[in-house]
Amino acid sequence: MNRSILSLRRRACLFRNGKGSLLYATEGASAALIAVLLPLVLGIMGLGIDSGMLYLSHSRLQAAVDSAALAGSLQLPYDPSMDKGLVTAAVDEFMTANYPDAVVKSVSPGAEERSVTVSAEATVDTIFIGALGIGSSTVRADASAGYNNLEVVFVIDNSGSMRGSPIEETNRAATRLADLIMPEGMATSVKIGLVPFRGKVRLPADVDGLPSGCRNADGSLNKDGLLDEYKKPEYRYPSDSYLRVASRTCTGIPLTQGLTADRSVIMAAIDRQDARGDSSGTVISEGLKWARHVLTPEAPFTEGSAAKDMRKVIILLTDGDTEDGSCGGSYRVSYTPNNYWTNAYYGMLDMDSHCEDGGVLNTAMLTEAQLAKDAGIEIFAIRYGVSDTVDKELMRTIASSKSGTDDHYFDAPSPYDIDDVFKLIGRQLGWRLLR
Repeated sequence: MNRSILSLRRRACLFRNGKGSLLYATEGASAALIAVLLPLVLGIMGLGIDSGMLYLSHSRLQAAVDSAALAGSLQLPYDPSMDKGLVTAAVDEFMTANYPDAVVKSVSPGAEERSVTVSAEATVDTIFIGALGIGSSTVRADASAGYNNLEVVFVIDNSGSMRGSPIEETNRAATRLADLIMPEGMATSVKIGLVPFRGKVRLPADVDGLPSGCRNADGSLNKDGLLDEYKKPEYRYPSDSYLRVASRTCTGIPLTQGLTADRSVIMAAIDRQDARGDSSGTVISEGLKWARHVLTPEAPFTEGSAAKDMRKVIILLTDGDTEDGSCGGSYRVSYTPNNYWTNAYYGMLDMDSHCEDGGVLNTAMLTEAQLAKDAGIEIFAIRYGVSDTVDKELMRTIASSKSGTDDHYFDAPSPYDIDDVFKLIGRQLGWRLLR
């Protein structure tokens, strides 16, 4: 009897219940429990594996559809009604390259103007779920891309060296790009602004609480002409020279245009640029600074959107070094004072922030570019004309190019290259998911 009891206990599984009492399960009971639970455990494991496969397949399909929609959107400038087959061909090409087993269900105009929506699906074979009679499952994805959710500011050099063909070709190119992203008769979520600059910028009245006129680097009002301080004989070189400073170095600069969704307003603002009037230099940092103010929703300009999905862009074009006429080059003058003494730095009685100290104006340009980038603004930089290595590198630095590329920096050696550059930028502006 005792021997039988001991034998039974050796074969028992001992555990405690919640009240602390001892329970015993025989080998037979354990086997029965395992037989019941094993199919359930395997089923749960199988469901997890198949679910993971479906998730990965959907992620892959979504990435392929995103790429296809983006590729299709780049053809919208050449196939705006999507009736030439260019958009569909681009979509099919990218889907074949990225997910050849997927089926494109539709390629259609998006809910927003100048956009395309792509829908696709793919069949995924299952492994474990097949035991339940479900041998495959379908995953679906869609995406929209196009020319929307954009705020763009043109920052255009209006100095005298841009007069004639350069500014005329720039105006044509900017008008075509504006027409692309803000087509006539179509409601879009696009706004465009303009900051013409020389050695300073000119603002309309009441933007920053000051009268209409030019601004100094510190934001104060820049008088239209030479400050009385600089009229003193002690500033004249040669000492017996007479004052040769124009009294209208501000009013010749076109007014800055804040962001607007009114196509006619921005077209008229672009058309007013003629690079005429008396020069005050080329201070690129001022153009960048006020473009940032135009794009951000905080004062002094408040038309900019605070929406996180709004793409904000500066397109900067200049043909000159950032300079005030004391830095050398074709437009340097040897006498003082001169028209350059009316720029945004001299205008606030700053005679030190110029070329003789190693390039404070270049430093200001880099600083303003970084402030714009920190505010979520991307910069396309266009260098027009013949430039030296230093100037090109500065423009490359301020551009928002992807690492290892110059995709946001462009050279335009002649006036007739400007339109091609704007077209290339226009294609990049369409590379935008709108989901």
